[in-house]
Amino acid sequence: MSDEVAELKKVVESLQKEVSRLADEGEITKLQYKYGYYLDKCLYKEVYELYSNSPDTFVEFVGGRYKGKAGVGRLYLDRFANAFVKGRNGPVHGFLLDHDQMQGIVDIDPSGKTAKARFRALMSAGTHKSVAETHPRGLVQWWEGGVYENEYIKEDGVWKIWKLRYFPFWHAAFDKGWSNKEIGELNPFGTTTFPTDPSGPDEIVEQVMLWPDTRVVPFHYTHPVTGEQVKDDDLRAPAWGEDVSTSLPALKLNY
Repeated sequence: MSDEVAELKKVVESLQKEVSRLADEGEITKLQYKYGYYLDKCLYKEVYELYSNSPDTFVEFVGGRYKGKAGVGRLYLDRFANAFVKGRNGPVHGFLLDHDQMQGIVDIDPSGKTAKARFRALMSAGTHKSVAETHPRGLVQWWEGGVYENEYIKEDGVWKIWKLRYFPFWHAAFDKGWSNKEIGELNPFGTTTFPTDPSGPDEIVEQVMLWPDTRVVPFHYTHPVTGEQVKDDDLRAPAWGEDVSTSLPALKLNY
């Protein structure tokens, strides 16, 4: 009987771990989705509060890394808020900025304290014709697609965003489409660091890519069947028929 009890205890412990893992995956997925909903409506204070207080927290965005909670604040509460909604917390009439979050792949660290996840983003944005003469951007509409490779941390029992890396893949005016996008049209968001630029990044990250650049953002996870990571050369994107050595280096996640 004692052997049966011991075996049942093992089963219960295993099930408890599996339930905890599944619950954590669900919480992180919801956290990322909520991030997207807040970002849609320029609720930058709410976005800021989703981030960890850890000194290792950062946001990596279009050529810059914003470090710590202070860096997170400079990006969302200062740079984004001033650029999109003239410093307020919340939307402005006639301005669209939807960030769909989808295709989440969440992996919990065995410790249960940290996690990694990959999400795809699709953004549709622009101004309504009724505000074209009053909004500083005039009449615009555009698409954007990209991928997040993020890390999360559990603080006091609550999952928070720890390290967010966003890689935009393509950016296109609605009427012209992505095939007609001029190369180099999207410049790094921050080319001067803080404090020279009061709302700039703490560090410049030389990993800006955009269509027609089709390099692969590295996967935080291994292949589910082979257990192998995708080789660096297979993450690169040479021209048709050219050797991979002629192409740009593989992207890195920069842990």
